[in-house]
Amino acid sequence: MHCEWHCVSCCLFSKMKEFDDFNFSVEKYTKELTRECVGGSDLQQRKKEIEAYNEQTAATLKQTCKKNYMEFIQTAKEISHLESEMYQLSHILIEQRNILATMTDGKSSSHLKADSVETENTTAAEDVENSHATRAVKEMVQGFNGNLEGKTFLNEGALIELDSNDYRPIQRVFFFLFNDVLIVCKVKHDKRLDFLTEYDPKKIAVINIKDLDGVKNAINIITPDGSKIYQSITAGGKSEWIEKLEEAFRFDQQKKPKKGQAPQPPTRTKQPPKADTVEKDQSPQSPTEPKSLEAETPEWLSTASEEIQTLAAQRHFEDAQELIKRTQEFMRSDNRKKVHQADAIELKVKQQEQKLIDVLIKELSNSHNRNLQIALRAAKRPLKILVEMGRYRQASATLLKVCTVSLRVAQREARRNNADISELFFCDLTQVACDFLTAFEQQPACVSSLVVWCNAELQYFASQLIKHYLTKGTSLETVAKCVERVRRPSTKLTEIGLDISYHLEGLLRTTLESLIEESKERLLDSVGRTEESWLPYNLQTKSNLRRLLLELDVLGIDVRAQTTGDTWINLTQSTVVFIRHFLQLTDHCGCLAKCETLLQSLETLLKELFVAQHSLKPPSDMAVDPNFVMKNKIFLVDNLLPIAIDKFRQISGRQCEGLRELHTKMSRQQGAPLPRQRSVYTTDVF
Repeated sequence: MHCEWHCVSCCLFSKMKEFDDFNFSVEKYTKELTRECVGGSDLQQRKKEIEAYNEQTAATLKQTCKKNYMEFIQTAKEISHLESEMYQLSHILIEQRNILATMTDGKSSSHLKADSVETENTTAAEDVENSHATRAVKEMVQGFNGNLEGKTFLNEGALIELDSNDYRPIQRVFFFLFNDVLIVCKVKHDKRLDFLTEYDPKKIAVINIKDLDGVKNAINIITPDGSKIYQSITAGGKSEWIEKLEEAFRFDQQKKPKKGQAPQPPTRTKQPPKADTVEKDQSPQSPTEPKSLEAETPEWLSTASEEIQTLAAQRHFEDAQELIKRTQEFMRSDNRKKVHQADAIELKVKQQEQKLIDVLIKELSNSHNRNLQIALRAAKRPLKILVEMGRYRQASATLLKVCTVSLRVAQREARRNNADISELFFCDLTQVACDFLTAFEQQPACVSSLVVWCNAELQYFASQLIKHYLTKGTSLETVAKCVERVRRPSTKLTEIGLDISYHLEGLLRTTLESLIEESKERLLDSVGRTEESWLPYNLQTKSNLRRLLLELDVLGIDVRAQTTGDTWINLTQSTVVFIRHFLQLTDHCGCLAKCETLLQSLETLLKELFVAQHSLKPPSDMAVDPNFVMKNKIFLVDNLLPIAIDKFRQISGRQCEGLRELHTKMSRQQGAPLPRQRSVYTTDVF
């Protein structure tokens, strides 16, 4: 019969595989199915099997889709991170190119003289281009009344303005870029231009936007009116606008060397100067007076605040921090006395420093992710800069908030997927602690914030553990397994000097004690409920007896000496069941008793349960052999109790004093077997 059912199952499985065939026909399959089945019951059975196959297939597809979706999200995050790094490298290359161009412009005077003719021709061509651009703006742009005389034309082109929230196109615009003005016009339906506004290129910042979320070739221009996003038609056009706007920002610095040859310092003569010449040079009426304080102020210092703002807007945080550090060191030196308006410059730089700190804190706050490793990797850059700037407390507090979000999101997903939350939580906690100590290894004061954060996260984890896994009515076996899974990974934190095991036991103590008390009441209530015939236990077959003996061997007790015949055990059924249950319960109590605070409650549970079973006795109206009853009690005391005491000690590492005292007491109380009761006959004969 079993072989026939196996053949039918294999045949049905092969039939169900036909569903995946491209040429599968429902009508044909239905006709064949009705032809094969006999009666409605057979059809109902086939229907249930097909529905089960449908549910299994749907569950498999759901798991596959979820797995692919999570891998897609992780891949997208990695790609985004790599694109951000490529963007930073691109800006570094642009800066290097600008520096090389500036160095090329500052060639020696001999090269300037050789190229003077070419420069004059280029200047003439630029003047013609400027005049054409000026005339085009005046003729094409309605509402523009500005003066463009003497300005240098750099670029023009059409762009699309986008909404900063959802990147939705707002309107078409047209840009005219000169050396000191950016004219923004609106393109009407009749292709005519309407003047909107104008900006100073030195007061705006250009930020490249990565090609994500369906938006390509977009740039973010930060103006005094706010941030605005514009989209170019091509990637080349976008790069050109970024380059031209940066050129307009540095236009004055690039053009100054081209106006003429820099004055050369006076050459020293070998002969000593004449006395009257020395007196003339030293006289206060000399026309060659020392330079003023304003002339002695370095050019990079006078534009430091604007440069810091631009670098921060372009996400060159390291360069901005380096410039701030350079400015502060310069102001702390003796050169401060030579700087004109030193207090005003220092105040502006300090304001830009605070703005940079706010940007870095926001950047660090936005680095949280479902994956803790990605969140920590994204937080390294702003965290490193904040530490170098001395903002340890703000950086540590923000980092721990980011880790809190990532940890709790990971815990929710693990519970939803029925994963092991304990291993995940303590591994994440260890990773956060290691990265935190690495980042703030020079600041021991920040370790206190890490300890406080670990305490808060441990409290939240314990509350979620109690809420979802240690609820009222949970069996002692489930409680022991859950606590063991928590204790094992928590000890790993001691390797980095963070011992939280004792605190964790304290958070779970009240709940565990209530669960132990509840289990004790439930187990005591179940003792003696089943009717006992007080006869030897018959297992009906040899295989059942063999299986029971092997099961008891695994638990550590051998009852082969009590077997009689082929299927009998010379103990009652309730005694055999209690032996198995009591040894299993001893295992669970031993696991929980590794914490000393629970030892007394667990000893009471085992002691009272054993006493309740040992106190069972047959009813007074039942004819029972008292020697057989005494034999069951003696077996519990002499065989079961010592094994339970030893098992408890091996698992928990502690002595169960309650069971040892009980064993000593009951061993002394056991007396000789009672004689069988006999009927006494009475008579009326005298």
